[in-house]
Parts: sequence; structure tokens; C-alpha cells
Amino acid sequence: MQDSDAPNSTPNDARLDAAATSATPEGHQRLKIGMEFDGYRLEEKLHVGGMAALWRVTDLRQRPQKTQNAEKPSSTLLPLIMKVPLLFTSDDPTAIVAFEVEQMIMPKLKGQHVPQYIASGDFEAQPYIVMEQIAGTSLRTRFDAAPLPIEEVVQIGIKVAQALQDLHRQHVIHLDLKPSNIMFRPNGDAVLIDFGLSRHDKLPDLLAEEFRLPLGTGPYISPEQVLGVRNEPHSDQFALGVLLYHLATGERPFGNPSGVAGLRKRLYRDPIPPRKHNAAIPPWLQEVILRCLEVDPAARFESAAQLAFALQDPSQISLTERASKTEQDGAMAVLKRRFQAAGAEPFAQQSVAEQLSRAPIIVAALDLSNSSATLTEQLRQEVRRLLFTEPGARLACITVRKTSRFGMDESLLRDGQNIHVKQLVELKHWARPLQIKGEKISFHVLEANDAASAVIDFAHKNGVDHIVIGSRGSSSIRRYLGSVSAQVVALAECTVTVVKASTT
Repeated sequence: MQDSDAPNSTPNDARLDAAATSATPEGHQRLKIGMEFDGYRLEEKLHVGGMAALWRVTDLRQRPQKTQNAEKPSSTLLPLIMKVPLLFTSDDPTAIVAFEVEQMIMPKLKGQHVPQYIASGDFEAQPYIVMEQIAGTSLRTRFDAAPLPIEEVVQIGIKVAQALQDLHRQHVIHLDLKPSNIMFRPNGDAVLIDFGLSRHDKLPDLLAEEFRLPLGTGPYISPEQVLGVRNEPHSDQFALGVLLYHLATGERPFGNPSGVAGLRKRLYRDPIPPRKHNAAIPPWLQEVILRCLEVDPAARFESAAQLAFALQDPSQISLTERASKTEQDGAMAVLKRRFQAAGAEPFAQQSVAEQLSRAPIIVAALDLSNSSATLTEQLRQEVRRLLFTEPGARLACITVRKTSRFGMDESLLRDGQNIHVKQLVELKHWARPLQIKGEKISFHVLEANDAASAVIDFAHKNGVDHIVIGSRGSSSIRRYLGSVSAQVVALAECTVTVVKASTT
């Protein structure tokens, strides 16, 4: 099964496809293998897309590059590619503006979920961007095999959602998420590429200033993009929902529209429920996919991090009528939404930072067996205060069941009660006074021999924004077990609030 992946300035525009096969040279000069300029040599043309060509290049000055996760440059030369815009293969100005956008955004990005930026050349000489060549594979290669095993679909969803959250935290919305723009490093991390249609909160939006038609790739454009909104991070979540739908069913939820009229249908026509195509899809995954595909961005997950969190623990997902749908909505519901769409106004526009700040993931790290009633209550009060100030937050209540480094651990108490279950019940009892809706709270008993490491790893894996943890009051216990809270404060990547038991 093939997947149409070319970006459109208008979905009906065939000029970009023609550009991909045209013999007209890209850039300001005819580029050939072996050509040298700005300290780079062109070694091989790897790909020609709708807007640019990719070349494998050698850095003639052999400058060691600092990799994303290293503090110092490595002696091993980083594999490089050069992206060169197609300037003379089409009269569509989108390619030029998109390249300018990518030149502005890429130097601002960092981390394992984006290619490392190296250098760029301007339009006065030879325009290009040199970046890290990702050693892994593109998600595009898996679409021919769809529908994929459910576990693989879920793992792809987790990794891409985590990459999106990292991108959003850097003030960038991708706005052209599709299979060919997602790659995976050898270690499994998802890498997002091609930021020509992206939006950076703190940079001019050249595309919005110069174009009025929807920009993107037909099957993946969100309803708000159809209406001209370009600073809604939930748009990337919608595109991920389309990807998950396709990977799980082998079908596109909205087809491959050929014009703006076709794109507008997603403002009122809901997709066929995924389980109608593939009965092996569990109800909880249909719940997730259809929530990502909601017309109203506010009805989707609050953030990409919360989406990834849900996919990693399906048992905590609250099922709604989405999970049990077997047919599309009836004619009256569609007609009503069609009238609403006819006069639809663009959704309220806010910055990425503003939206993410309203949807944090908060962890309450609890040790109920060794905490006093006073400390337990103070932890609850601190969490209640945070949730009051952050109504869009998601709370994860966690405790660590310490396991032995060697040998087998006993999983039962003397009275025959399972320890894991007992601790899970204790967490739920602690949280009950908070009166949080089911979809906004989850409970986790982590099994590890090091409590601090378990809390830190959980926070890192799930994109946690804030940890609330208690501090033991007994100095003898602290000397014996060590201060878990101090280790979490020192090593966690997020905000940590340490609650100490009051002595009064």
C-alpha cells in the first residue's frame, strides 16, 4: 500500500511532483558529484523531493562535530547530508519560503529527536543546509506492510509522541508530520525531519504572511490547519492520529483529498471506526486514535506527552463511546456539524508554551509504608494546590516496591495478600480525597532496588514536568536508606518539590 507523502501548497497542486523528476538544476548552479564549495564536497545525490534535493557530503576541513548527547566534539566525523532547495523546477514560491523557514528554525533545535544542525548557505551564493545524516530508517518503509502488529503500532505512537513533545517544548510545531518525515535512530529514538512548513513561536511565520491556502500533506492536515491556524500544537497530534489509524488498519481515515473542499470534509465527517477495518485493534487503542482525530483540538489529549503516557499504560485509559463505536455518525449528526463548519471561525490561537504550561504531567512519589500521617496529608495538600493552579494537569501517583538485587523476592505478605496489589490499593486510597476524574489520574507500583533511580527513570520516560516527593523526618532512617528526595532533586530533569513533615 502506497502513501502519498508530498507536501502541498494546495492539495491539488501537481507542480511539486513534477519538480521531483525535472532535470532542471536545483540551487544557483548545476550541482554535480565531486563539486566543492564552502568546504564541502558533494559525494552522492541521495534523494530528490518536492522542494529540495539531499546530497551526501564530506566536510573537507574534517571538523569534529559535537553530537547531541556529548559535551565535547568527537574524534569520529559525523556523517553529513546537505539539503539544497529546488529553485528553478517550479514557479511555486513555496519551496523558497519553506527553505527560509527551515534555515531559521533548525539552528534553534537540539536533542536526540532532531538532526543536528551544522551550517547553512544563503541565497546570494548557494543556498543549503548541512545537517547530521540519521543512520536509521524512515517510518515510510513500514506503511507498505500495514496493518502492522498492534504492539508495533503502539510503540511507534509512543516514540513519535515523545519526539513531538520534545519539539513542542522548543517552541516548534511541525505541521507536516508524515511517514517520510519520521526516522528512527539505531537506539529506537524517533527523529523528526523537514521543518520547512513548521512554526516557531519566537520567529516570524513567513508562510502565514505570504500564503492563504492550507499548507501540508493532504491526508495529515488537521481541521484547524484547514481554517488557517498554524500555531496549534494539537495539529501534530491529529497527524499522529492519522498515522496510527493507517498503521493499525491499512487505510487512511480521510482518504487522500485533492483540494480544499476535500480537506474541509474532516470538519464534519468522522472517520470509519478503526475496529471496523481491523477487529484485532483493542477498544482502548480505538479510543486513543479517535481522540487524536477529534475536530476540536481541545478534545484531543492535552499534550503529546499525555498521549505518550496513555499509550504506555493502556490499563489507565478511561474508555468513552469512542472505544465502542462500530459505525460512522449518522446523517443528522453530520449535517449538524456541516452547518457548524460552514460558518466556522479559526480556533483561538495561543503559543505552544502557553498550551504546554496548561497541560503538565505531575508525579506524586509516595512511600506510604514509611511516611507519617502528617507527611502523607501534607503531600496531598501540595498536590491539591498544584492541581488547582493547573486544571489541565495529569497526575501519576507512584510508589516503589524495593526488590532484592539477588535472588527471588517474596511477592506475598504473610496473610496471603499480594504486596503489589496492596500498594496499588494504598495509592488509590491516598488519592481518593483529591476527587480527580479517571482520565486525569493513574497509579503505578514500580519494582526496583533503587527508589530514587526508579522515580527519575519514570519521570524521564514519561516526560514528567513536576515531581512532588516527601522527605523522611527520621535522621536514623535517612542515614540507613539514604535521602531519596535529595537524589531526585539532584538528578531529575524536571521541577521537584520536596515536602517535609511539619514538626508543629
